[in-house]
Amino acid sequence: MSLVRTVARPMLASMFLVGGMDALRHPSSKVPAAKPLIDRVAGPLNLPQDPELLVRANAVTMLAGGSLLATGHFPRLASLALTGTLVPTTLAAHAYWREHDPVQRKQQRTQFLKNLGLLGGLLLAAVDTEGKPGVAYRAHLTRKAAERTVHTSRREARHAARAAKREASLVAARARSAAHDALS
Repeated sequence: MSLVRTVARPMLASMFLVGGMDALRHPSSKVPAAKPLIDRVAGPLNLPQDPELLVRANAVTMLAGGSLLATGHFPRLASLALTGTLVPTTLAAHAYWREHDPVQRKQQRTQFLKNLGLLGGLLLAAVDTEGKPGVAYRAHLTRKAAERTVHTSRREARHAARAAKREASLVAARARSAAHDALS
């Protein structure tokens, strides 16, 4: 793993580790901000109608994903999980467009943009293959190799058929010659 990844992943994960620990220890302080969003999405997503439970579940996901990302274990999967926690958290806690007080609006907009930056970092981490080919590219290479194998097999079969035909012609010519010599 490169030095940049070794340093950047824990830095990116730090916000989720601290935020997840705080939400796990004090879920009731997060419930008022989360409740309106939970009320809207719990039914359609078939989630429990318990805001504190969902805040705790989000916190556990943040801690697990943050730990995995910080240590470099399953960083792409961890980044996707953290993206899943960041979007609802940002919408619930930093809806600056609803604020009427200019000072609060500015603070919430700053937090919203900070989370937007974190989201960008997570998306980059989610697609980072560490210089190795991604799954799609490897699948493409495998398909191309299979196509080459089929093409080569067909070419070899054509060559073998031509060689067999030439050999049969030679055998037939020899037989005719031998028959001609025997009759003469």
